[in-house]
Amino acid sequence: MASKLIQIASYEAENQTELSLRQAFELLEPKLRPPFSLTIPDQQEYAQLNKAILYGVLCEPHFAKTHIKHLHAIVTDGYGLFVRLLVKVVHELYAKIVESMRKQLVWVAKEMIDVSAVGVDGLLVCLLRQIVGGDFCKGNLWLCFELVSIFLAKWDCLLEEEPLVLTSALYTYLRLLADHCRLVNNTNLEALKQLEIEFCVKVVREQFHLCLRIGRDFIRVLQDLVHVSEFRAIWKDLILNPSEFKTPGFSDISQFYCTRTSSRYPLLRITPEMETQLRFLLTHVKLGSQKRHQDWFAKKFLHGLERESIVSDIIRFICCAHHPTNEIIQSDVLPRWAVIGWLLSLCWKNHVGANAKLALFYDWLFFDERVDNLMNIEPAMLLMVYSIPRYIDMTHTLLEFLFLLMDNYDVQRNDIIVRGVSSAFSVLIRKGVIQSMDVLTSCDALSPLLRERLGWSVSGMKMGVSKEQQPPNFPCHFSAPVSLPYSPCMETPASSVKGQLTCIQEDGFATKPVDSSVPSVVTSEHQVVSVDNLIKIFREKIKKSYVMGLKALDDLLYAFMNLNNTKTMSGTICPEVLSSTIAKEFELNGYKLFTSLPFLPDKLDCDDEIGSATALIIRSSIFSQPKMYGMLLSWSKNGFSVGIRLLSYVSRLAYEASMVDSIGDTTVDKDSAKISDLSMPFLIFHVDGYISFLNGEKENSLSTLASTSKIDNKLVSTLVTSAFAAYRCFLMHSRTILHKDADTSLTKLLISDLISCTEWGRKRLKFLFCSVFHHLSDLSIGKEDIIRLLVSRLDHTDLVDIQFEIGLKKLSVFGENTETIFHLIESSLKWGCLEQHKLWGLIRSELAVSKVPLEKVILGFFCSGELDAKRNAIAVEGLLTLCSCRAPTPELVGAIMLLPNNVFQDFAAAVLATWVVSNASMLFDSLANFSEKLDNNTGDSGFLNSAGIMINHSAVLWLFNYFGAQGMNGSNILRNFSLDIPAKKKSGGSDEY
Repeated sequence: MASKLIQIASYEAENQTELSLRQAFELLEPKLRPPFSLTIPDQQEYAQLNKAILYGVLCEPHFAKTHIKHLHAIVTDGYGLFVRLLVKVVHELYAKIVESMRKQLVWVAKEMIDVSAVGVDGLLVCLLRQIVGGDFCKGNLWLCFELVSIFLAKWDCLLEEEPLVLTSALYTYLRLLADHCRLVNNTNLEALKQLEIEFCVKVVREQFHLCLRIGRDFIRVLQDLVHVSEFRAIWKDLILNPSEFKTPGFSDISQFYCTRTSSRYPLLRITPEMETQLRFLLTHVKLGSQKRHQDWFAKKFLHGLERESIVSDIIRFICCAHHPTNEIIQSDVLPRWAVIGWLLSLCWKNHVGANAKLALFYDWLFFDERVDNLMNIEPAMLLMVYSIPRYIDMTHTLLEFLFLLMDNYDVQRNDIIVRGVSSAFSVLIRKGVIQSMDVLTSCDALSPLLRERLGWSVSGMKMGVSKEQQPPNFPCHFSAPVSLPYSPCMETPASSVKGQLTCIQEDGFATKPVDSSVPSVVTSEHQVVSVDNLIKIFREKIKKSYVMGLKALDDLLYAFMNLNNTKTMSGTICPEVLSSTIAKEFELNGYKLFTSLPFLPDKLDCDDEIGSATALIIRSSIFSQPKMYGMLLSWSKNGFSVGIRLLSYVSRLAYEASMVDSIGDTTVDKDSAKISDLSMPFLIFHVDGYISFLNGEKENSLSTLASTSKIDNKLVSTLVTSAFAAYRCFLMHSRTILHKDADTSLTKLLISDLISCTEWGRKRLKFLFCSVFHHLSDLSIGKEDIIRLLVSRLDHTDLVDIQFEIGLKKLSVFGENTETIFHLIESSLKWGCLEQHKLWGLIRSELAVSKVPLEKVILGFFCSGELDAKRNAIAVEGLLTLCSCRAPTPELVGAIMLLPNNVFQDFAAAVLATWVVSNASMLFDSLANFSEKLDNNTGDSGFLNSAGIMINHSAVLWLFNYFGAQGMNGSNILRNFSLDIPAKKKSGGSDEY
């Protein structure tokens, strides 16, 4: 039977999704007519029935209502499978679906909303993505009209069940309105525009808190509609009367600026087919072979009336929703900046070009490293750099536009924008996307005015830092590292596109193509001579004395970090050679780099973490990550304990930083203190090195560790965060280069380093774990090996301190994933008794103040299988104590009442007895709620089901005795529990059922 659902050309293969639906319909067609079978289908039959019914609904409109009634009769999963099939059809087949069948898709979507089907929000989002921007054909406008009508007609239902889908609809229709309102005197659009305006205004005026969920891109898309009277009024209230929106906590438009937009919103304006083609272009096409692919893409998606308006949407998608892996970045695959440069060249209309450039730079204006991603701003920077000198007009235009935005986008909040752009430049330099601003400020091909503005901006940033000891790389609001650092081989941006670009000198003119295996920025010859001389000096000094060797090493590292390239014009000074030379010279003179740390003595002159060659190298690697990683990896490859010493270094920095916080709160000025007065030699060593690095100078004396500098808590916090970011980067590079053939996760590498650190001694061991859980939470929280190491290596005193931190919510060890916690509890049953007791102390501290649904943990534990009185006793004790810490909510009480009657048969009764003392009122309210559910037999919350309910015997008996002691008729009060009320109680006290 030929397909009735889609239109396919004779040369096209059959679509497997459509084929599976059609085959199911053909197989089960007799069963799709009334009277329907009363037998309950098994899982496979149920799946086939769903497919057959869906095909019938779409292809037999006259029987659609009958098919839907059939679906209502058989559904057992909240329509989840049916909706997933619908989403697959829309995602894969919509462009090919026969027009009449598209109407059925919309109709069945309404039906799914009416029954609150599982996943209906995903279905609506999938339909929204099929609306093509800039497309004014009849079918596209029809889909716009139908969907906005659904959102208005089903407003109350969606607001109650799926409110977040309204944010997706709002973002979509704000973008569509920008196109629709640009065409005037088009009668076909008037009714649609009014509906779209009505819907958008309704969301903004009545549910403004949903707009806040979109983030800063809400402002970007809203500004295109300021010429529409309804939205002009909204703009006026946003700026002048924010209280008009009656949203607690909203007081200024800058709150939008500071909220990063999730990548799911840019995806809304890219059709699935367009997304597939773009991802293919950016994942598989080689640089230099992209022209035919780009031409095909433009012909298919960008040709037509107003279609170029979606260029800004595509750029936003590339910046925010497509982040390539390090492997792709380092390959010769077409980079993102090149595709964006091509897209900008397609913008012939001024307003389209302006919107496209705004989409490119929008995250720059409000960049905050705590919430924003480096990958969002990277393409604009690389596009400006790589356009020199051949496409200098592109660089000129982009810089001019960026400065125009800085000066005029929001004059009243200009400080936010200046800080955002400065932060963007700083992070791009610090993370190695570019080495410095010299590639732009020294380019003679650029306008002198632009170079002057750039130079002023850079020098202004440095001057501001020198006054307050604040780094330009770390703005005052910085707190979190970027999640995707660059690979050590990417010491300049040019290395990400091997062999395809020309080398760029400081004068901005191109030279011959460079070797594809090395970075592409040349180094002046006097730098080479300087480094060669420093190596000779270092060899001479280290032979005379260790202290003189340290000074020479400092000079050598400083020179190496300031090289523009690792491969020079007169010879090779690569990280491997330099690292080998340094290690060899020190070892010949009695000192080995990265040795194991013993139990650290208190005397400063014996502390290998301060002022030693290892400490100098680690400190330099933190301040100049891309340059030094090659050396660190070389040492690690040769068996040196680099990762262990790096972890020890950063955790000690965090330890002394915490002392600054505690002292600053009590005895000294909270904002600033002389760190020389705090007896923190390690922190002094690190900060002195940072200030010298910041000012472009070397320390005057490595033997002098006292500092008269003032330092505030924000700077200390920033330095700690960047130090842990450096350690994380080392782990990532180590896995990529040293462990590339092994299935080694970052967590496994961290655990290996942690084990070694704990073996070196117990001094500051507690803070080692605290700093890991705080700064490397994604690698440590809920990880069994790390938690077992924690409870096995720390004594009770340290663990109590950690419990304090957990109770104050300064720290999380287990997280909020119920499955992770349950798996950890199961695994701990095999641990030693002491380890289990320590573990449960931590679990009780965290779950007592967390939002983890304890009822799921308890039910999972007691229903997991046969329990053993000896093996499970400690865990049961922990759960009993934990229950006494939590309030008797209906969900928790329901779980206790439904516990199986196993070896710990009095557990439920003991919990109820505890609650009746601590919170009797809430307990009995929850019991009443449980009784009502039993009476209704609703199966709510997963605790009840219509197949029969077994209530915990000890809980029922305790309630019976409790009410009897109160002079009440227990059997009457507990009539809803009649399934399991004991017939009588033996004189000996045992229960008889």
